[in-house]
Amino acid sequence: MKKAAASSTYSASSRVLYSFWLSSCAWRVRFALNMKGLQYEYKSVDLFKGEQFHPEFEQINPLRYVPVLVDDGVVVSDSLAILMYLEDRYPENPLLRADPCRRALNLQAASIVSCSMQSLHMRSVLEFIENKLGQEERTTWAQMIIDKGFSALEKLLKDYAGRYSTGDEVSMADVFLAPQISAAVSRFNTDMSKYPTLQRVYEACEVLPEFQASIPERQPDAVNAERDWFSR
Repeated sequence: MKKAAASSTYSASSRVLYSFWLSSCAWRVRFALNMKGLQYEYKSVDLFKGEQFHPEFEQINPLRYVPVLVDDGVVVSDSLAILMYLEDRYPENPLLRADPCRRALNLQAASIVSCSMQSLHMRSVLEFIENKLGQEERTTWAQMIIDKGFSALEKLLKDYAGRYSTGDEVSMADVFLAPQISAAVSRFNTDMSKYPTLQRVYEACEVLPEFQASIPERQPDAVNAERDWFSR
């Protein structure tokens, strides 16, 4: 976390989200901002065109990933870090409850999605595997990572889920889980019937106006391109 450089093209005067429409990591943050009722300016970093490598963007995120949130000059990158910042800075409409058990469940679920799933089947990883081992191994790897993560999440959440992942209110676990399920189904043809709790939670999230407003196709930079670009 740092302060944005005032002279940078990518600096901000209020709340700005640097996003890309197909990024599931950025999708989590859009969903969370909507659930917390926080307005923001959307700025696209076009990964198709390599805009993440522009020096101006690298100034605010040297790792050159989206999302990045700039909130009144404070710069936060990484979706989990952004959500924790939002919880501390804007405690209204919380996504983490006070109960230690439910809070721990939410953090575990978020970590499984962000650290043990999405980061291991992101496009750069799959391209590396394909270049070394071939297309078949690329597909096998992605499916293995997704199945392992969803199996763990199903077991973790099944005894605690209500309408949503850890009860009857949307929580941080849902914010991470719903975009991951959508991406797994659309990009990797994941069979969610094996994970009935996760599927039920996703269906509950899917109809929320806040979720609908955050979906990739409704973002300002959405284009008529193949949605499975990240899996190719």
